[in-house]
Amino acid sequence: MNKPQILKQQTVFKGRVIEVREDVVIDPRGQQFTRELVVHPGAVCIVARPTPDEVILIRQYRHSTGGELLEIPAGTLHRGEDPMDCAIRELEEETGYRAGRMVERARFWTTPGFTNEFMYLYEASGLVTTQTNPDEDEIIEIDIVPTANALRMVDDGRVQDAKSILGLLRVLK
Repeated sequence: MNKPQILKQQTVFKGRVIEVREDVVIDPRGQQFTRELVVHPGAVCIVARPTPDEVILIRQYRHSTGGELLEIPAGTLHRGEDPMDCAIRELEEETGYRAGRMVERARFWTTPGFTNEFMYLYEASGLVTTQTNPDEDEIIEIDIVPTANALRMVDDGRVQDAKSILGLLRVLK
């Protein structure tokens, strides 16, 4: 399949983390379209396992949903940051644990219909307690749950976040 030809790219909004860009493209059939794209630096998510039978979930308010979500720890890549380094940093910042072992388990596009956000999924084990250091706009509660309960939370809808569903199913099943 041929890729479309990009005629014009214009940033219509630039924020702290994302930008919104409008691209004018010509598809392989010669038709011109405008595409809106949320440009994102990428992110990581971590299935953290204090023991082989437990997993760490975090509870935090997500403004876009209007409520709290139960999620696996995650965070945005800094410009030029190695994803593994980001996963190590984010796990400690959000949970107060440092991983003795961090293994990449998957890579995926989050929602390619409108964003270029790409995520790296890691499994963390051999956890050592340190200290949390969340971002100033984060209020996070930590839950350590048995892996069977975490999978049940996916099944019954208590875990609704896509990266968390994917991560828990990929690592725990």
